[in-house]
Amino acid sequence: MKQDCTPTYITLPDANLEYYPNFLSNELANAHFETLLNLLQWEQYSIKIFGKTIPQPRLTALYALNSEPYSYSGLKLNPLKFTKELGEIYSEISNITGYTFTHCLANLYRNGNDSMGWHADNEKELGKNPIIASLSLGEVRNFQLRHKIKSELRHSIALEHGSLLIMKGATQEFWKHQLPKTKKSFEPRINLTFRTIY
Repeated sequence: MKQDCTPTYITLPDANLEYYPNFLSNELANAHFETLLNLLQWEQYSIKIFGKTIPQPRLTALYALNSEPYSYSGLKLNPLKFTKELGEIYSEISNITGYTFTHCLANLYRNGNDSMGWHADNEKELGKNPIIASLSLGEVRNFQLRHKIKSELRHSIALEHGSLLIMKGATQEFWKHQLPKTKKSFEPRINLTFRTIY
């Protein structure tokens, strides 16, 4: 299966979303998934939510082209240097989309019990209207969006193996997103979120 770099533009109010369902060929996506699953230094960190400290319901790892830390939910992570594989993926994303990034926050959802709650990627170090590139590998999971002001505005995307989602413009200002738990998922999923930290 060949790589398909034709994006689908998702039309939502106050948002700018591009989705590449077949950004990576199935063969390349499989290879990256197996390598990153075993190569990245996955950790389960604890975060603060509503004043309580709880373990994240997923594993994470932060890699970067520089040494700038990334802070969210009371957690401060210092990055490791990009691996060769992450560098190759980053170059492919940058070459196709024209966007450049400094950091990759990797998430490992071990099964359907792992999740990420409602949030926006709006930390100060990301700047105004950040561009977030999210590459999915492994199990298909539903990515949900909800408007911050008009809560009846919602959207769901089944993120395919080898797909790329770009969130840009005012998306983080007006929308939250989550990856909910599901009883339908048994296999792991890796999500690589590329971003720029100033």
